[in-house]
Amino acid sequence: MRILVFSDSHSGLSFMKRCVTAIHPDLMIHLGDYYEDGAALHELFPQIQFYQVPGNCDSGSVQPAINQILIQRIDGVDFYMTHGHLHGVKTGTANLLAAARVSCCQMVLYGHTHRAECYRDASGLWVMNPGTCGFYGGSAGLIETADGNITSAKILHECDLAGIG
Repeated sequence: MRILVFSDSHSGLSFMKRCVTAIHPDLMIHLGDYYEDGAALHELFPQIQFYQVPGNCDSGSVQPAINQILIQRIDGVDFYMTHGHLHGVKTGTANLLAAARVSCCQMVLYGHTHRAECYRDASGLWVMNPGTCGFYGGSAGLIETADGNITSAKILHECDLAGIG
């Protein structure tokens, strides 16, 4: 399964649309800031499975009942999804990673910092911040899963989209 991960779109839909067109994902995830961008993307590609959580800039535009943290099993892999502001990720990820471990997740997805990163820590937990798809030329995350495992995870930039498909 191919999973595209976006965060911090801030009204920048064009990079997200180019990613979807180039990657042809099975699933898309939007991690907030701006929630309505995720909804618009899903409207453009309704055939693609979709999850999203709101960010700190979305408090006035989403219902309070919408979960800000989503734990979801996708293709046999447990994902912990959040924007990151509730875990204080601008000052470090220790609280976020601890919450993902307590939830027995194999991968944690977050945004908020606008700094893309993707790695597997010493405990085996995958950590991804796709960066911002709305600024600086855009970045996104691409995760591939098979048989209940993460087979690859990486950050994509505009220059990576040529030749992918």
